Amino acid sequence: MILDSKIPSGPLEKKWDKHIMDGKLVNPANKRKYEVIVVGTGLAGASAASSLAELGYTVKAFTFHDSPRRAHSISAQGGINASKNYQNDGDSVYRLFYDTVKGGDFRSREANVYRLAQVSSNIIDQCTALGVPFAREYGGLLANRSFGGAQVSRTFYARGQTGQQLLLGAYSGLSRQIGLGNVQSFPNNEMLELVVIDGHARGIITRNVITGAIERHSAHSVVLATGGYGNVFYLSTNALNCNVTAAWRAHRKGAVFANPCYTQIHPTCIPVSGDYQSKLTLMSESLRNDGRIWAPLKQGDKRPPNQIPEDERDYYLERKYPSFGNLAPRDISSRAAKEACDDGRGVGETGLGVYLDFKDAIARLGEDTIRERYGNLFDIYHEITGESAYQQPMRIYPAVHYTMGGLWVDYNLMSSIPGCFVLGEANYSDHGANRLGASALMQGLADGYFVLPYTLPHYLADVPRDPAPPTDHLEFVKAEEDVVERTNKLLDNNGKQTVKSFHKRLGKIMWDKCGMARNKAGLEEAIKQIPELREEFHADVRVPGTVKDLNQSLEIAGRVADFFELGELMCRDALAREESCGGHFREEYQSEEGEATRNDAEYAHVSAWEWKGKDQPPEHHKEPLEYESVKLATRSYK
Repeated sequence: MILDSKIPSGPLEKKWDKHIMDGKLVNPANKRKYEVIVVGTGLAGASAASSLAELGYTVKAFTFHDSPRRAHSISAQGGINASKNYQNDGDSVYRLFYDTVKGGDFRSREANVYRLAQVSSNIIDQCTALGVPFAREYGGLLANRSFGGAQVSRTFYARGQTGQQLLLGAYSGLSRQIGLGNVQSFPNNEMLELVVIDGHARGIITRNVITGAIERHSAHSVVLATGGYGNVFYLSTNALNCNVTAAWRAHRKGAVFANPCYTQIHPTCIPVSGDYQSKLTLMSESLRNDGRIWAPLKQGDKRPPNQIPEDERDYYLERKYPSFGNLAPRDISSRAAKEACDDGRGVGETGLGVYLDFKDAIARLGEDTIRERYGNLFDIYHEITGESAYQQPMRIYPAVHYTMGGLWVDYNLMSSIPGCFVLGEANYSDHGANRLGASALMQGLADGYFVLPYTLPHYLADVPRDPAPPTDHLEFVKAEEDVVERTNKLLDNNGKQTVKSFHKRLGKIMWDKCGMARNKAGLEEAIKQIPELREEFHADVRVPGTVKDLNQSLEIAGRVADFFELGELMCRDALAREESCGGHFREEYQSEEGEATRNDAEYAHVSAWEWKGKDQPPEHHKEPLEYESVKLATRSYK
């Protein structure tokens, strides 16, 4: 397989404009003849569906939620980046581009990242026009705050609920198109298979999660905007329904999976409190603008935080990374927290926690100002822990939050299956080995509003304007049969163990062997353990209920079955990448100071894995990363 990135020629700053001018177009009168399926209605999916419908395409939008407004994008808290330089502090398109490439530890595709920085300002204008209530300065101008990995303030925000407000804006545009009849909405429908005809994506198979009905849907192109796969770890900040199934079905049909081992661990999450938990809660990175992170200097210090004097506290991020301090990137901040806890200086009952302290900020700015900036986040923390962050420091610890890996896409956001486009967190393209804070919302909306509407016609212009393939086509029949067979096999299995118990065991293997730190011995052990656990799952799992009605156990069982295969691939990818970079930290490859050590000579590439069949090892492909504008350098935030 040849991975053609289709990066345009010419200077970096002109590639996107040149690509638009050189690309093929679809006549406005012909657009309505093309049907496009969009799977997922978060920021990437909702913006893509509404934009394509506005342009005149016939769009079908699918979500397994009862409303597009329930997509996980709603959970994003801190903000969205854009290079508008409203603060006059030296920001620019190039600086946002460079910060993103550097933040990803020089493992992202240069041209894609520059395009992201280019269109970032348009996103703010678009969302403001949609009525998104961004925070404003006293004079009425949009406000900014700082986020990790940057020394400028470029993050636009709506208190601690930016994702919710952005999604409501995108949803309003989508609702308008639904009302006009340009988008047909399919709520409560989960994609379970991709239909490929003559090598091109031409439809999907879905299951209605309320009625259990299996349905076939055809189109001229399929867009996957289905989010990330962090729930392979069982405990993460992701919503419980987040899964990899749509992307994994495409992978098994020929879409190569890129950099699956690149997982982001977020440094500010509420620590695990017991085995009964099924998810973790994020505390926004924006809190690090005013909060100071520290751990006791003494090992095993169990005194209440307010009784530990200043000279017995280690503000370790300020000490180790003075240029960025508490706003060091997420991967570095997470490893520093783990280092403190591994040293026996962790806090809380489990010893897996550090403090995020607002005492100085409250003394400097007043409690009312802190309440205005972060009130809803402090409320969430109080509801979960019973502690007031106004009176004592928050306890935080790193947790799985985002996945930089995903389906491989070219510059047009098309996967290795022609006609199958992948947007947002579901693809791998923009963040390299570590995503900077406030860049996920930026990428999702950039892909949906400002990239796909230009690149989709490049493909559709060569597709005959005949009606979409009939759903009685042999490939649709075979795809539905595969879904029914998989579903019945899960239900017919008369095992004794619950799906959740298997998911929890898989998550422990992934966290211990392929989590914040990895090594060769642990990864090899995981590659042996996961197939054994998968076999046990298929032999002894018990899925109650039937296929013909609401059955959440069945939904979860199908997703966990795919997580087993994904988890093994993640470990294979981590084992093959014999270097440390960003969120991929191999313990064998670190500096004397414990920092990640890259190997640019051998691993400056995208690892793309091709499915070769059940119980067969995947084939490893490589897309070289070539930098024209950026000089590869050791990442430093000191």
